[in-house]
Amino acid sequence: MTDQKVVTPYGDQEKAKKEQVEDMFDAIAPTYDRLNRVLSFNIDKGWRKRTIKLMKEDGLDKRVLDIATGTADLAIASASAGYSQVTGLDLSEQMLAFGRQKVEKRGLNPNIKLVKGDSEALPYDEDAFDIITCAFGARNFGNLNAGLKEMHRVLSQKGQVLILEFSKPKNKFFKALYYFYFFRVLPFIGKLFSGDSRAYTYLPESVDAFPSGTAFADEMKKAGFKTVKCHPQTFGICTIYQARK
Repeated sequence: MTDQKVVTPYGDQEKAKKEQVEDMFDAIAPTYDRLNRVLSFNIDKGWRKRTIKLMKEDGLDKRVLDIATGTADLAIASASAGYSQVTGLDLSEQMLAFGRQKVEKRGLNPNIKLVKGDSEALPYDEDAFDIITCAFGARNFGNLNAGLKEMHRVLSQKGQVLILEFSKPKNKFFKALYYFYFFRVLPFIGKLFSGDSRAYTYLPESVDAFPSGTAFADEMKKAGFKTVKCHPQTFGICTIYQARK
């Protein structure tokens, strides 16, 4: 088990972390996509493209599960790249509602199925998927080890998992700029446009408390994954973790 500090969106002692995460994303769903593009300067699109490139190492005729799919950005990118069996799962029904609108607008309904579900209790049999992705959702798990073990359980033999998550830059100068933006600028803009006083304060707090680099790779190995590779992106702002069952 990881000894990471538990950071929750609202600090509510009466609610589990994943319940608070669900409430948070339900609240910010209407502004989520537009605000994300502004706050990330659209760099997040490039990170998803690189994730898709790594997926394609296994070919296109694969069953894909996108966990914490949100408004389905990565699920849509997967289907647009040629994957025809894509399932997106998320706790937040409001995020999924916006995701379904995007899927329909792009004519991808035959290729993508979006479902409400818990990443720590996936409603699927063992070996149900050949590729599992998760973009910026792992740090929101209530129990990281449980979520990773569920990924391992439903993944087919020799299948691969690709987790895209924020990490900590190693360059001291860039890290200082990154932390200033993440802890000062981003929360202010996020609160201003989303109307949620905690969501974009929780974001940097959860990233800071979350294991990154080799520390997260070790968590994946504890859950049963092998040959975990780390692919840092944009000076280490985020990392793509690629692992095999």
